[in-house]
Amino acid sequence: MIVYLAVIAITLLALCYITYNYFKLRKMGEGTEEMVEIADIIRNGARTFMRAEYKTIIPVIAAVALIFSFFIEKTSGITFVLGATMSSLACIIGMRSATYANVRTTNAARDTLDIGKTTQVALRGGSISGLSVPAFGLLGLVLVRIVAGGVQAGVTGSGLFTSFSCNPTIMRFTTYSLGCSLVAMFNRIAGGNYTKAADISADIVAKVRHDMPEDDSRMPNTIADFIGDNVNDIAGNCSDLLESFVATIVACILIAGTLEAEGSSLEFGNAASLFPIIIAGTGLLGSLIGIIYALVHKASDNPSKELDMATYISAFLVIVASAITAKTVFSGIELPNAFHIGWISPWVACVLGIMSGVMIGKVTEYYTGTDFKPVKQLANMATEGEAFVITKGDAIGSRSCLLPIGMICLSLIVSGLICGIYGIAVAALGMLSFVGTTVSIDAFGPIADNAGGIAESCHLKSNVRAITDKLDAVGNTTAAIGKGFAIGSAAFATVSLIFAYVGSYSTGEPMLNIAGFMVIAGAILGGAIIEYFSALLTDNTIESAKLMAEEGDRQLSIPGVIEGTVKPDYNKCIDMAARQALKQMLLPSLLALFVPAIGGILFGPEFVGGILVGATIVAIPKAIFMGNSGGAFDNAKKYVESGQLEGHPKGSAAHKATVVGDTVGDTRKDVVGVALDIAIKLMSTVANTLAPVFASIRLF
Repeated sequence: MIVYLAVIAITLLALCYITYNYFKLRKMGEGTEEMVEIADIIRNGARTFMRAEYKTIIPVIAAVALIFSFFIEKTSGITFVLGATMSSLACIIGMRSATYANVRTTNAARDTLDIGKTTQVALRGGSISGLSVPAFGLLGLVLVRIVAGGVQAGVTGSGLFTSFSCNPTIMRFTTYSLGCSLVAMFNRIAGGNYTKAADISADIVAKVRHDMPEDDSRMPNTIADFIGDNVNDIAGNCSDLLESFVATIVACILIAGTLEAEGSSLEFGNAASLFPIIIAGTGLLGSLIGIIYALVHKASDNPSKELDMATYISAFLVIVASAITAKTVFSGIELPNAFHIGWISPWVACVLGIMSGVMIGKVTEYYTGTDFKPVKQLANMATEGEAFVITKGDAIGSRSCLLPIGMICLSLIVSGLICGIYGIAVAALGMLSFVGTTVSIDAFGPIADNAGGIAESCHLKSNVRAITDKLDAVGNTTAAIGKGFAIGSAAFATVSLIFAYVGSYSTGEPMLNIAGFMVIAGAILGGAIIEYFSALLTDNTIESAKLMAEEGDRQLSIPGVIEGTVKPDYNKCIDMAARQALKQMLLPSLLALFVPAIGGILFGPEFVGGILVGATIVAIPKAIFMGNSGGAFDNAKKYVESGQLEGHPKGSAAHKATVVGDTVGDTRKDVVGVALDIAIKLMSTVANTLAPVFASIRLF
């Protein structure tokens, strides 16, 4: 109990620091009257969208919670709502802080003309959302752990109306994770559709059709794009990484219960359940220290260096703390045979996860950064036209899959060899242990992007825009790295959840017969579901972008708008983006929720196991391809816009070719790619939650 109270104390400390940063940020100046006006439109638009979104989300959450409590386990509906609440708090607080940080970052660049000080303002805003993710996720999970206790074999629970043979403690953990997952899916799909429909339509209408600057305030779609950066890249990303963070801890706890049921000692089961909670708590503390260091020391003129330093400090502290924790928790007790090097086994697995995350980030940076060969080659290809840009970008995306997946596979194998399946779950936790820092740095990107847009919309001097452009380019890379972390951790977490799922219905050692026809059929269907899911998101985004582009063209044809004497109707574009995003949010989200549920009821648990394996195998490389090709397209455009492609300035044919590439990449990296990792974890969590139902009901 003392350990759990200590972890709660760390979460409360983080929440206090979040509150301090929020009010410190609010006290900073917003700049000129025009800057204040634009920022207020963005802030109100984001707030309005989130309110409208939750009018759709809340009834779905309530309905699912009642189903769990009535028909499966009576307290699981409460934990499901708790998970959804914690996820929602993190994304709403993150979004609100970002809408205050964007204009203050612009004003810091305008007042100081100092890139270091401007970086710290953007990072301060990002840290509010970043630290909220592990703080809220861990707080709720520890409360569930205190109330539910450890995972005990032989205990059964029942719903208020029906009785399935289920373990109530497992149900409480999985439904808490499922609540986080479902909110993340809604936020990612709705936010992605909103922001990319606005972004694509703004690029096409302004840059390609009218030769206007990227963030020109005469373009009504521009303001909707600014709002979208906050509802997707901030709110959506917060709930996405919170869901990953919670899922990895839950996977560790479930596997600890499985190992205990297979014959491991009760003492080991308690230690294996306690270890991930402590690592998550020390990771939050490490993130807090890393962020504070980045904000209080004298900043340099290299934003990447400042952000990297915060990451390295956090990672180092987790490595040290996890060694001490492993020694304290596992030393002196009877360990399973899978722990081949004793108490040090989980520590090595944790370090492997951290190293994998850092290495995936570095590979992502190489393939998407403006300082490296792939993006430079892509930009140079723009002189040959759009087809060459798209083809080269696809090649970069495909090529970028091998090394990250190789690292993931190597870490899976080594973790499994030295620590069994528990090691794989711990490796995933290691990768996400300092998620507070990675999300803070990830959130830095959209804040910097918004800051640059405000600078251009408000016609600030070119030296101000030069600072915000530098931050934006760095932010594009940090966002791509954040996506790499999410995808890598999803691979580890999903493997762990699949093992926990198979263990929930297996007798003896968990086994999934990959040669069985039910498993193969499920695997083929799982891969196809991922492709269909991707197509749904792409079609929905392009349809919305087309409607918004037509509206942007219509408004620019109104006398006085393009001349700058008449203001466009921003609210019409904002409302259109929100309406389309909310209309197209439900089907893809419910697809990932119901496919494993229906498949299990119809064909049994083995069929669902196949679905999970097939979906994971297809989704991981596809997500990496989508994220890295999209990031390369985006930064190739910025490479040309910064004047680095000699003889091809803004407005040239080469520039327009990179704009087309960026338009293609937008849907990939910010809609499809980021939703795939949530989809496979949501499907795996649903399977774990409903495993008792599949074992009791099987129609065929």
